Amino acid sequence: MSASTIDTTTYDRLYIGGDWVAPAGRGSITPINASTEEPLPAVPEGVEADVDAAVGAARRAFDAPSGWRTWEPARRAEVLERFAAELEARADRMIGLVSAQNGMPVSVAAQLEGSYPATLLRYYAGLLRAPSAPDLRDGLFGGVVEVRREPIGIVAAIVPWNFPQTLAMFKIAPALAAGCSIVVKPSPETVLDAFLLAEAADAAGLPAGLLNVVPAGREVGAYLVAHPGVDKVAFTGSTEAGRAIGETCGRLLRPVTLELGGKSAAIVLDDADLDLGAIGEGLFVATLLNNGQTCFLGTRVLAPRSRYQEVVDAFTAFAGSLTVGDAADPATQVGPLATARQRERVEGFIAQGRADGGRITVGGGRPDRDRGWFVQPTVFADVDNEAAISRAEIFGPVLSVIGYDDVDDAVAIANASDYGLGGTVWTSDPDRGAAVARRVRTGTIGVNRYIPDPVAPFGGVKASGLGRELGPEGLAAYTELQTIYR
Repeated sequence: MSASTIDTTTYDRLYIGGDWVAPAGRGSITPINASTEEPLPAVPEGVEADVDAAVGAARRAFDAPSGWRTWEPARRAEVLERFAAELEARADRMIGLVSAQNGMPVSVAAQLEGSYPATLLRYYAGLLRAPSAPDLRDGLFGGVVEVRREPIGIVAAIVPWNFPQTLAMFKIAPALAAGCSIVVKPSPETVLDAFLLAEAADAAGLPAGLLNVVPAGREVGAYLVAHPGVDKVAFTGSTEAGRAIGETCGRLLRPVTLELGGKSAAIVLDDADLDLGAIGEGLFVATLLNNGQTCFLGTRVLAPRSRYQEVVDAFTAFAGSLTVGDAADPATQVGPLATARQRERVEGFIAQGRADGGRITVGGGRPDRDRGWFVQPTVFADVDNEAAISRAEIFGPVLSVIGYDDVDDAVAIANASDYGLGGTVWTSDPDRGAAVARRVRTGTIGVNRYIPDPVAPFGGVKASGLGRELGPEGLAAYTELQTIYR
């Protein structure tokens, strides 16, 4: 794939109520190609009136007497499977659009943005097809108690720019499976892929109003979060924004799922195999995936002091071996950051790390490219867990190697963070690694690998968020319980 193959379809209407309708405002959003800094096709910018229309359409779809929420699960599953097929038919276009907008290498986008969303739809369709017996309980005071799960209602999904389609589908697939209708607000940085998602939903024959897309900025997003017609909010993004959304939902007594920031630890045990030929791919996914713009990455590398320099050398060689280039080039492993603002932020942390005494062993600057928001993969040595680069979520290709004395010390350092989203343990003894993993206070953690699997709940503790996505637990999050005493 080359930059010339990027889909240049233009959109002048919003997808609301099962139709392509004229926007209420006159504004537009122009995404920028992160590799070339050239503008991509503009799309309409939603305003509050568009949110009102989208929520109203979602409400009508949900409240219809014979609407989606009343359909038999197997019938809903058929629609989800058609939706998956329509997304797959557009996979190449989706890969190109996401890669251009946020700098994700096409090799990564093909595995995630191109295939993961369809996988999620089919997974939840499978859950709908699985037989389930009524939950009937013998009451302690006589009679029978029936416990039911009902769809929660209208969902507001606020989606970030780093994995726009995958993280949108974290919300869309279980919400639709549960019987809900949904309003999706994509990030302004990644809007073109959201229109392609709407095209797929339309072609799949989703009932009118079941899925609505309103691209907009933060202010309109806040209006959607607080909208009186919304029953639940699902948000992925920064901890700062998540706190504001959580405060709004708390005041409104509105259920909310928050998947927020991370600063995870990659614990290298003293018996770890550091042969990059054997662990390189897994290490890349766990520490530098998507140019470091991934919330769960283990950007704090914890190394035993007995092997500290060996670990530094291994990670230095690993980061230095990665191919940096245009996101549209299949050979690229590390592309540009999503925006000029994001590059400035990352470079600010690199400067801070230097000022605090950290030693850069590789990277630290920009590659020799005349366009694009690139930063070299960077490794810091001789830093501790109190350094700014060890505490903050940088959201770029920057790793800090921190020494530890023994396993107890490693666990203490891993847990000494405001965040708790991901993490890994690297060892030649998987059972030992699992034992260490159980001691880390985090929502998810891997042993010699890390990838969020659709069958298991994903989410964080502490400042990394509230609630879980994926797995049966992700489906349950879009339902509410009803008890009937019989």
